[in-house]
Amino acid sequence: MDSSPETEPGFALGTPEPAAAAAPYRVLARKYRPQSFADLIGQEAMVRTLSNAFDTGRIAQAYLFTGVRGVGKTTTARILARALNYELPGEVDRPSIHLDRPGTHCQAIMEGRHVDVMEIDAASHTGIDDVRQITDGARYAPVSARYKVYIVDEVHMLSEKAWNAFLKTLEEPPAHVKFMFATTEIRKVPVTVLSRCQRFDLRRVEADVLVNHLSGICAREGVTVEADALGLIARAGEGSVRDSLSMLDQAIAHGAGTVTAENVRRMLGLADRTRIIDLFEHLMKGDVAAAMAEFKSQYDDGADPEIVLGELAEFVHFVTRIKVAPAAADDVAFSETERSRGRDFAARLSHRVLARAWQMLMKGIEEVARSPKPLASADMVLVRIAYAADLPTPDEALRMLADGSGAVGAGTAPRLPSGGGGGGGASAQAMAAPAPRLATVARPEGAPVAMREQAQATPAAQPHVVLATFADIIKLAAEKRDVRLKQQLEGDMHVVRCEDGRLDFRPTRSAAPTLAGDLQKKLTDWTGRRWVVTISSEQGEQTVRERLAAEQADRERGVLAHPTVQAVLAKFPGAEIVAVRPLEGAAEAEASPAVAAAVASAGEDDEGYGDGGWEPVDPWDDDF
Repeated sequence: MDSSPETEPGFALGTPEPAAAAAPYRVLARKYRPQSFADLIGQEAMVRTLSNAFDTGRIAQAYLFTGVRGVGKTTTARILARALNYELPGEVDRPSIHLDRPGTHCQAIMEGRHVDVMEIDAASHTGIDDVRQITDGARYAPVSARYKVYIVDEVHMLSEKAWNAFLKTLEEPPAHVKFMFATTEIRKVPVTVLSRCQRFDLRRVEADVLVNHLSGICAREGVTVEADALGLIARAGEGSVRDSLSMLDQAIAHGAGTVTAENVRRMLGLADRTRIIDLFEHLMKGDVAAAMAEFKSQYDDGADPEIVLGELAEFVHFVTRIKVAPAAADDVAFSETERSRGRDFAARLSHRVLARAWQMLMKGIEEVARSPKPLASADMVLVRIAYAADLPTPDEALRMLADGSGAVGAGTAPRLPSGGGGGGGASAQAMAAPAPRLATVARPEGAPVAMREQAQATPAAQPHVVLATFADIIKLAAEKRDVRLKQQLEGDMHVVRCEDGRLDFRPTRSAAPTLAGDLQKKLTDWTGRRWVVTISSEQGEQTVRERLAAEQADRERGVLAHPTVQAVLAKFPGAEIVAVRPLEGAAEAEASPAVAAAVASAGEDDEGYGDGGWEPVDPWDDDF
């Protein structure tokens, strides 16, 4: 978008138009529409490419502009059409991107009324007959301009037959024709069309650039505006200049010429950001009563529960960004209060706690949107977050249990101490001593075993020439990297007899018909000796997979009966055992089976957060 207003017929581009009492009001998005490449904001890469192309005479036959709504796709196409047909009698008679002065065709092109520059809305002209009109008209020379230009908006709406009718003309258009396409759905455009066009992806305009642009327009319009109000509008516009200008237009009308942050919040239905931050602080302190009271107060003032949770999630994201990249705190789209308190929270809260709050909010927003009672649902989401914020993370709790340090109930390790300041006592100390990371390897039989990352794994033994047991055969298949055969050995065979050079088995119903023959050939090739593999009608043993499942079930039953696990389940209502893995080594032998199994699973950092511990689990999560 541009800070120079669009002109009416008879007035020079880039100059303010004279007052006219009878002239209809034009919205800001039209009044300040860009008139040249210099007026475009946030699209420097595209402007540079086109500038170089014009300077070197490498002008394409078709262009495709894509991007979200309101970033200037159609406007860019008009400016490009103006540049292609730029003409100043006696001075310029060739395409040029230097459009400092209005040319012969400029004003008519920018107003969409030039006979040689045709704009077609593909949303309402989707058929093959509409495309035939374009291809037929393309054969005729332009009436007055240098090029005949076709600007097709929302081009992804064209039908398949329409695209097919377009392809030949698009690939070899007459020298006097240029095509320009604009779309918000680039994935719906056929690749055969993409390959025939120069594609430009118009990016979202950064919030700080939008704020400066809106501020300049307000100055030209003589509107008094608060900086925080422009930040709210820029964030709500999500990178779209047109959307931001439309909201600014509405805000000027709403405030009778004065734009304040409070009026913008009410107009857009946004919650008070300061109160949102207060609510976030209550939640991180685990103060359920204060959090519910603050939320009820916001609701009584007219705030929508879903919007409150959305604003809360946005602030959690902002704090996380500051923690990862401190420069994010300089974003002018956020108020000084948000930036200052965001820095404070980022210094005091861990990645793990922020990630947990984000996950709960994402699920909570969906629940509130579907709930017949949004207020009650939002209340329960806040209770859930505040309760979890006051709990130690599971790896901390396990270390406490293993050390015999006592209870691990609510209040043991608050994430944000009520006393303020600092990073928080016992919790910070626990976070400073993470549990050792664990790695998962596989036994020769295929059973998983957890070992410490620091320990050196024993090198795999060389395959034996003598395969005396079925386990030796499985091991050999693994060493040969025959994954398919290994899976068949483990899951599709009830072994009846196994000795070196001979194997009898009963196949399962899912076994491949050629399993016996394939196995016999591979064993003969691998060992260099003849093997006999036969199918038996005897019952045979359990498959390896069945045996491992039975052993796992026995381990889980034993773990559930262990006093330490029962204590953990009692302290974390709704929790359940999801996996038990045996540990090897002296350190693991000294620990109880329950704690050892839980520590093994703690090494799996599923969400990629933290320092080797696991991501806390929401005890109310239906998927848990």
